[in-house]
Amino acid sequence: MKENVVKDKSFVFALRIVKLAKYLQEEKREFVLSKQVLRSGTAIGALVRESEHAQSRADFVSKMSIALKEANETEYWIDLLHQSDYIATKDYDLLHPDIEELLKLLISIVKTSRSQ
Repeated sequence: MKENVVKDKSFVFALRIVKLAKYLQEEKREFVLSKQVLRSGTAIGALVRESEHAQSRADFVSKMSIALKEANETEYWIDLLHQSDYIATKDYDLLHPDIEELLKLLISIVKTSRSQ
């Protein structure tokens, strides 16, 4: 079976986001931002998975575009959590490159899919 890099990376990223949300809720007692990052961070992989069975190219592009929007929103929440000192710089430095990579992959997929 063909490897699906964005599917694999978005799933691993979602696992990290679940652990981050759990940490924020249990250790920092932060519930609003943690739910926001949990929702958007896990939606990326769910939309990528959903796009595997898209009904048409337009449906595929739509789902991947929404995944891109969720990734962009997730980057915002991660940046906000870092700047507000809910996550340490060392943790941010481990997490942020992953969302940047997902953003680049999704941008590429959307652009390529739209041009075909």
